[in-house]
Amino acid sequence: MKNAPVTWLIDLDNTLHNASHAIFPAMHLKMNAYMAELLGTDRQPADEATVDATRLRYAHEFDNLSQMMRFESGLKNLLTRLPGNKILFTNAPRDYAQQVLKQMGLQRHLKQHISIEAMQVHGKLRPKPSRWLLKKLIARRALNPARCVLIEDSRENLKSAKQMGMKTVWITQYVNHDSIKAPRFARARFIDIKIRSVKKLPAQLSRLTPR
Repeated sequence: MKNAPVTWLIDLDNTLHNASHAIFPAMHLKMNAYMAELLGTDRQPADEATVDATRLRYAHEFDNLSQMMRFESGLKNLLTRLPGNKILFTNAPRDYAQQVLKQMGLQRHLKQHISIEAMQVHGKLRPKPSRWLLKKLIARRALNPARCVLIEDSRENLKSAKQMGMKTVWITQYVNHDSIKAPRFARARFIDIKIRSVKKLPAQLSRLTPR
């Protein structure tokens, strides 16, 4: 496992594209509408798992996704230049993730997906930043954590990954600017590399791909 190829675990929303521009606000409105409809009925309540799955699907369905997307050019070239295995690692539903990748033209460059549907551990939903999820991922794919790199906008997710022995990259382009400037995060030990854009990754390869 020492000389195994590097595995890149790449987040989707606010990492590869700007979800805060239009998608996250729309999700918030759809979530509120869904909960209002659910709570406004007299029918027998559904079980928790059914409610969670339905809410996630509903909140991520958009008729005008192409008009809502904002992302950088050159991402195909970036993924081509990253050596090793590249896995999309997102708490979003698989259908939504596939649609977003298609809009960016990245579906051929990120063929492996770990989405919310695959984040069950011992019968319970354990999305990022769950360490149970990371343990399952490492065991099932026989990964060496030291040769795994998590690329994320979420500090909480990076912290869990670092605790498991992974390398971590914090993408700040679409993160709240006040939090970026906070000294405690700028010097956080669970952040190996802090860069504005995923397009800056190739310049950091020597620090992320141990020999």
